[in-house]
Order: sequence, then structure tokens, then C-alpha cells
Amino acid sequence: MNPCQECGEPSVITLAYGPHYFCKKHFLHFFEKRVRKTIRVNRLIEPKDKVVVGVSGGKDSMATLFLLQKILGKTISLHALMLDEGIPGYRDKAIAKAVDGCEQWGIPYTVAKHQEEVGYSTTEVFQKIQENPKLGSSCGYCGTFRREILNRKAIEMKATKLATGHNLDDEMQSVAMNLFTGDLFRLARLGPRSGNHELEGFVPRIKPLYECPEKEVMAYANLAGIPHYSDECCPYSWMAKRNHFRKAINDLEANLPGSKFALLSSFRQLKPMLAKEEFRQKANLQKCVQCGQVTTQTVCGACKLIKRLNESTGKNEAPSHGAGLLVPAIKRGKKLTCATTKGYRPTERGRSFPHGETDEPLVQIQ
Repeated sequence: MNPCQECGEPSVITLAYGPHYFCKKHFLHFFEKRVRKTIRVNRLIEPKDKVVVGVSGGKDSMATLFLLQKILGKTISLHALMLDEGIPGYRDKAIAKAVDGCEQWGIPYTVAKHQEEVGYSTTEVFQKIQENPKLGSSCGYCGTFRREILNRKAIEMKATKLATGHNLDDEMQSVAMNLFTGDLFRLARLGPRSGNHELEGFVPRIKPLYECPEKEVMAYANLAGIPHYSDECCPYSWMAKRNHFRKAINDLEANLPGSKFALLSSFRQLKPMLAKEEFRQKANLQKCVQCGQVTTQTVCGACKLIKRLNESTGKNEAPSHGAGLLVPAIKRGKKLTCATTKGYRPTERGRSFPHGETDEPLVQIQ
């Protein structure tokens, strides 16, 4: 076992891209220092900001909420916003963890339900897609609805910033996805913050974990004792196109540690060149004629998707409790845990291995 590089005590975690070896105390310090720097360098938060944090109950959003409270709790106002997509046996358990954390830390929270906000739960959307596959993937609907609801609710709460738990892995997957689809506008919008105070109808979004690899977020949440949901992933996540990019980038990182940070560096160099595309598209921003949300089109994406669902034929009844969970899992043929969707394989020693690897983990917790 390698000693901690800071104090010489036995290390509890190894970061292969350094390599770095840390004891519990110095890993927590290392992680928090990185988040502080991300907030400071990118000017994510200002004194007296009212920050609404999108909280799912998972490790990323709970770590974000915990860190903002710890680092800036005395200078800003925090409010947790939890979205219930309507997936029995999954989201209700995750929200319970989020509520536990908020009550433990004294942070006010609000729960908004997809069914009440847009007229459809994700389970109902999935049922309609089963009846009419041409409707697409439930992930496309869920993501669009989630972004629209988060922004709308943040406006109602008079938030000055909307924080999300997006980590380095999430962002680099998005970079790759937009590169492969040739979507320069979406690519240009990526980064630790988006939007500005002058853009009416859009709350600026910030990502404090922007430079934190996902496995390190998992390690931090566990070592810091942050309550979070860590059982099975979303039962519909096998449908996501993102899974292919996640696997490809994780494979690169497994064989070439530091690849995710290298991709981040390349994107940062491209960002100034993409700014022209972002500015051109911003000039076309307008309010959706149906709901009033900011969009680049006459009708926003959320309203278009709702119309597609309304026009689709088939049953309107939601499946019985839990029924929506069974079909995806059976179709996939395996249990939907982090091992199958994100490449983690925890062992009896508490180690977190990248997908398909058995010897040297990228993040190893002794």
C-alpha cells in the first residue's frame, strides 16, 4: 500500500492519472480545493446569490449541495429542487435520500412532479413509446422536460443561479456527443456556466463539479458520509445514446489515464472559436409562443414533445405500481446498476473498478 503523498500515512485512495495517493483527510481536502477553484476561477457564484440546486438524490447532486453549503453557506441562499419523474421504486427512493440530506443540513427543498408540470410521468412516456416506437427514446423526453421544469421553477423561486451536479465525465460525454452529431451550438453552450443575467427567462446554470471525475465524486460522497441513493440506476437508462460515449471514454481512460482531462483541455482551447456560433444563435433567442420559455425556435422542444405525446395513439393509463420498471430490465437482460451503466464494479474491499478491468482501478478505495 502506497503512503499518502501529503502526510505519509497509509493511503485510502489512488488516482491513476497522477498517480496520486491520499489518506482520507487529504483526499477530501484535494477534492474540495478543486471545487473551490472551479467556483472561483469561473466566477460561478457571487455573494448574496440565491442558488437553486437541482437535486436527484444521487452522489453528484448531493455532493454539490453539501459542498455549496460547506463552502458558501454563510454568504449565499440555498434551496434544493427535486424532480420526481414518476418512476416507482427508483425516484421515490432517491428523493427520500435527498430529503434526508436537506433536513440534516437545514436546507429548504421543493419537490416538483413531471406528471403535474408537463402532464406526463416518465413511466407514462415509456409506455407510449412501447406502443409507438417512432416516438423515440424516453431519455430524450425526460431530459428535455427536466431542463424546462428546472428553469421554470428556478425563475418562480427568483433564483440568481441554478446549480447542477454535472461532473467531468458528464461534460466530456456531452462534448463527444455534440462533436459526433455536428451540433456546434450545443457544443458551444457547454462549460462550467451558461446563460447570463441579461437573458430574460433563463436562470444562469453553474456546474461546481465540472472538473471532478465521476469516480472521485463517488469516493468523496462515501468518504465524507454524504447520504445519497446508490442502488439501481434509472430502469430506462439502457435506452440512452450517452451510454456508448460513456463506455468509449471510460475505455480510453482505463488504458490512458488522464484522457478525460486531456479532452477537457482540448475543449477549452476550442471554446473561444465556438463563441461566434454561440453568439449567432443567442441573437435568435425568443420566447416559446406556447409556454413562454426561452428557445431558439417559435415553439420550444418541451412543447413539441408534449404535442407528440398528446397526438400519439394508444392507452393513456399508467402501468400499475412498479410495472414500468420490469420491462426495460428484462429487455436488457441484466440488473441495471452502476456496474452495467457506468462501468463500476465495487468489490468486497470497497474498490471501484472501471468497466472490464480487474487489476489497477482508476480510483481505488482501500
